[in-house]
Amino acid sequence: MAAPVASVFAFEAIGTSWQIETPAPLRSSEKAAVLSRIEEFDRVYSRFRDDSLVTAIASAETAGSYEFPADSAVLFELYDRLAAATAGAVDPLVGRDLELLGYDRDYSLRPASDAGPIPAQGSGSFARSAWATDVTRHGRTITTAPAVIDVGAAGKGYLVDLVAGVLRGHGHAEFVVDASGDLVHAGPASVRIGLEHPLDPSKAIGVATLENASLCASASNRRAWGDGLHHIVDGRTGSPAREVIATWVVTNGTGSAPTALADGLATALFFTGAHRLAETFHFSYVRMYADGRAEISRDFPGELFT
Repeated sequence: MAAPVASVFAFEAIGTSWQIETPAPLRSSEKAAVLSRIEEFDRVYSRFRDDSLVTAIASAETAGSYEFPADSAVLFELYDRLAAATAGAVDPLVGRDLELLGYDRDYSLRPASDAGPIPAQGSGSFARSAWATDVTRHGRTITTAPAVIDVGAAGKGYLVDLVAGVLRGHGHAEFVVDASGDLVHAGPASVRIGLEHPLDPSKAIGVATLENASLCASASNRRAWGDGLHHIVDGRTGSPAREVIATWVVTNGTGSAPTALADGLATALFFTGAHRLAETFHFSYVRMYADGRAEISRDFPGELFT
């Protein structure tokens, strides 16, 4: 962070580094509440845990109905909108494709084609399916055949929103919650955030200035393995994105889940034009292509370096 702060609570959770910056140190009970909220979320949505609800759905032998926590309605509604706006490119049923590419529960990072034939699409319990057509949802209850749900496109941003809610519930009005590139700022003093170069973490391609807003970054180098294999996968094809290598999205601090929205849109921009997404969502962005080109929206609160 560019702006000095009085206190930083740093910790590891859901496989990534977190920092919560506040004018005064968080009390022990507040830290415990934050960690408990993250654990609660992880116990539902993590496909890397044996005891999660998502793992239970993937391990089921037949179709069934599953009740998620109350907070899931906001996340699932966002996925409804993202799937529609991207023609299915952003889809929480992409989990099986990630497993086949090697991003599985054991972190094997070995594509299924190296270990044997990849199961044909359209056959077996884990044939590719689509959120819009193969999942029935009523509020927080979904009915589905066995499927590997992965909420990574917007889930970390949503968890940032939930942690911000914990802080507000304890009376904090000024803070920055940063989950390794997905962050939300609240308070009267703006902060400047460097936009990390996706090919050289020691450099920045620009800077954003945030005030009561969310910023989410997504890059194909963050979780990459092998030749062209990474975690940003097109739900229509099961293939990793190629043309775009990094995105940054800013959303204002209003709404029920501004950081989840920024996170989801940062993924959507790998597959869908900004003009198409702007028909449904309000946001500003920077996008970098594999050939080194970068584009910035006119209302982005920052600049690119030349």
